[in-house]
Amino acid sequence: MAFCEVIVDIVHENVDRRFTYRVPDGMLLTPGMRVLVPFGPRKVEGYVISLVDRCDIRCRDVIRPLEDYPALLPHMMRLAVELSRRAHCPLAETLRLMIPAQMRGERVRPKEQEIVSLRADAHVIDSLTAALRRAPKQAQILRVLSEAPDHALPMESLRQAVPDCRAAVNALCKKQMISVSRTEVLRRPAYTPDAALAAEPQLTPAQKAVLDELHPALQAGTGSFLLYGVTGSGKTEVYIRAVQDALARGRTAIVLVPEIALTPQMVDWFKARFGQSAAVLHSRLSVGQRFDEWRRIRRGEARVVVGARSAIFAPLENLGIIIIDEEHEQSYISDRSPRYDAREVARIRCEGEGATLLLASATPSMRSFALAQRGDLTLLELPTRVHNRPLPEVHLIDMREELEMGNHTIFSGPLMEGLQRCLDGGHQAILFVNRRGFSTFVSCRSCGYIVKCPNCDVSMTYHQDGETMQCHYCGHREAPPSVCPACHSRYIRYFGTGTQKVEAEMRRYFPNVPTLRMDNDTTRTRDAHHEILGRFRRQEARVLIGTQMIAKGLDFPNVTLVGVIAADATLGLPDYRASERTFQLITQVAGRAGRAESPGEVFVQTYNPDHYSIQSAARQDFRAFYEQEMQRRRRQLFPPFTQICRLLIESERADALESTAQSLAEQMDAFMLRHPELGRQLISLRSLEPPIRMIRKKLRWQVVAKLIDVPASEPVVAKMTELSRIEWPGAQVYLEINPSDMV
Repeated sequence: MAFCEVIVDIVHENVDRRFTYRVPDGMLLTPGMRVLVPFGPRKVEGYVISLVDRCDIRCRDVIRPLEDYPALLPHMMRLAVELSRRAHCPLAETLRLMIPAQMRGERVRPKEQEIVSLRADAHVIDSLTAALRRAPKQAQILRVLSEAPDHALPMESLRQAVPDCRAAVNALCKKQMISVSRTEVLRRPAYTPDAALAAEPQLTPAQKAVLDELHPALQAGTGSFLLYGVTGSGKTEVYIRAVQDALARGRTAIVLVPEIALTPQMVDWFKARFGQSAAVLHSRLSVGQRFDEWRRIRRGEARVVVGARSAIFAPLENLGIIIIDEEHEQSYISDRSPRYDAREVARIRCEGEGATLLLASATPSMRSFALAQRGDLTLLELPTRVHNRPLPEVHLIDMREELEMGNHTIFSGPLMEGLQRCLDGGHQAILFVNRRGFSTFVSCRSCGYIVKCPNCDVSMTYHQDGETMQCHYCGHREAPPSVCPACHSRYIRYFGTGTQKVEAEMRRYFPNVPTLRMDNDTTRTRDAHHEILGRFRRQEARVLIGTQMIAKGLDFPNVTLVGVIAADATLGLPDYRASERTFQLITQVAGRAGRAESPGEVFVQTYNPDHYSIQSAARQDFRAFYEQEMQRRRRQLFPPFTQICRLLIESERADALESTAQSLAEQMDAFMLRHPELGRQLISLRSLEPPIRMIRKKLRWQVVAKLIDVPASEPVVAKMTELSRIEWPGAQVYLEINPSDMV
């Protein structure tokens, strides 16, 4: 008699343990398989953790396995256990990360199609001739099949050739002239091969030097590296060669990109070089496509996985390398429970599976570069562009001077002149503004009233499309007022600049120049990213206007000009990383210019031209910025020198918010009094209102602890995690570690 230990798929601390079930005679189970089991009066899904020979208590039977193969490989189960420990959450919650969400509840299944085949029979031709007189539709089916490749067609294709053919197909099956079978069909993401991308360029000396350092690590299955390469230095070719090296050794590879917008481009490059061995995973795939790509990976049919954050959980075996492109991006951090950082998960996987980790960026994060300086990561560098092409010339434009000269438009004089030169020369331009919409807020010039969202404590953004105001936090829409709701003045005006306004101004000054806009409003449909970037690559448009999704990673040879409309927009964010983000955005978007034969120009418009982040970005000087930024963070005790932990409280009721916040603060104070030895690690503990006090009709409060980032601080984090998992009456509490923003 056999038994198995199962983690039931219920996220609750009360059931976060193994339950033993009997395996019925004849049922074959292995660890990692998903099963349906009885649990109280219900039937629930679960994960087989282990098989055992005996059980001293009476057990209920497993109802059935959900697949005929283990959905979870042993190393993925170990990863889930480790993430559960680190995130202080039930194991069921991290096990869910390892499979496509729609597998739970059997909401997606393999797709099958009917295949109609001509039987290999000597009498087929004679039957075809005879049937022409008595059954013309049957004869037509036989003729179509005889001309088809392998004498077989999917039923859908046959229906297109011979409408309403089901009865005729059934008749031919009875006569044994044809057969109908069912076969699985993989739902594959659309891909159009590009022969130019398949060419293997000659490596530069710098690329070869980087790969020479990576090869021994790939051979040994060890090593953690940070590749710092300026924009246009050929980092992608290094990725491809490193993956080729891993595959040649019989290993597999994961390549992560931060934005869905970048995924199609990276997929194109990898598909061109690796063909069907490459799979793609990201949230814009259909449910069926994601499920089928996951199964291709699980079955070993795909050995290279390209995707966004969740692709770090791809079920690859014999992993050889994980590459994280644009490693500085905050999108690698999941702010939903269970919270995780894909870069940290990659490190755990590499150490546990004997693989090499390669982080890469033109603007590395402060933490990663500090680790490289300390020796925890091996620093690799690509200091120049491919073919020694120069970095673009950057012009800093003080918009205060433009105002003094009477220019009240969003385009400075130098940018207008640069655009004219670029377009006259037959080139393309990119205009970057990190806000979508037409105007960032609507205000009364008489009394100063600002129209705010009724659900969130933020200003409404005016969108010219549809003549509406929209909240970018909850999605609330309403028509803009014609008079001020406060003083009834008619002096309602639109202020600030978004992508729609830049697009409108571009059409105003350059009416005959085709433009494209790329932001969250224009990329809602599944293939919108690929379509917009494809049109721009084919030069169907001369100017691309967009938010940060166009600021990094993209390679357009004909782009010679980049305009940064409001470079200092991110400097005022309530975030200790505001300077870092500003430097990264300017440097990255500037790197889109001059990547081919023609030199590039960048126009950075700012009201704060002397800020060190903007000055360093204009010089493309990462090290200068790094030194100044690290000095500031050391003085002000910000990460990576410390760790910021925030308990964020949300409630629709003010009394529940207040009581929960007060209780959390009191319990944290009491915990610290009981453990005075932890006082050395605690820098500050404060209960305060966040910058945005309401989002989606939920009032907000926060309890923030700043800790020295050492293992000895872990008990404080564990206590905050414990408090976040309590069911608070009328309120929700979330724990954030070094949150991506502090709004």
